[in-house]
Amino acid sequence: MYIKEIKDMINLMNENSLTELEIEKEGVRIKLRKGAGGGVEKAIEFVPAPQVPAQQVKSAEAAGKEEARKTVDIKSPMVGTFYRAPSPEAPPYVNMGDTISPGQVICIIEAMKLMNEIKADVKGKIVDIQVDNAEPVEFGQALFVIEPV
Repeated sequence: MYIKEIKDMINLMNENSLTELEIEKEGVRIKLRKGAGGGVEKAIEFVPAPQVPAQQVKSAEAAGKEEARKTVDIKSPMVGTFYRAPSPEAPPYVNMGDTISPGQVICIIEAMKLMNEIKADVKGKIVDIQVDNAEPVEFGQALFVIEPV
């Protein structure tokens, strides 16, 4: 765990009026507790990882790397409202399983009453649509997961 992560946990505690927080991540367990004076007491414990056969670890790592390499996110270039189709009566620009090509319109984001067409910048197959129709989106939020071809 990094110092920034611990500071974020402390901020989370303060923002939500928590007096105690315990998290386990990557074999490290951290427990934060506010003392009587409002200060945060820290206790860090290293938790031994469960024993997994080496062959199983290697194949899991290879699968994880392969999966990470296989997909690309198309992210929102702006804050606004996500629409899958040009109008409520029209069919969606794209659906799960569709193959898209660079320059193809894949959705619209409405920002300040302007409709902005979002175009694909990669050729590939849509494996996941991360946002529901008419939902607000943030800058940099993943909209689609693409498997490049």
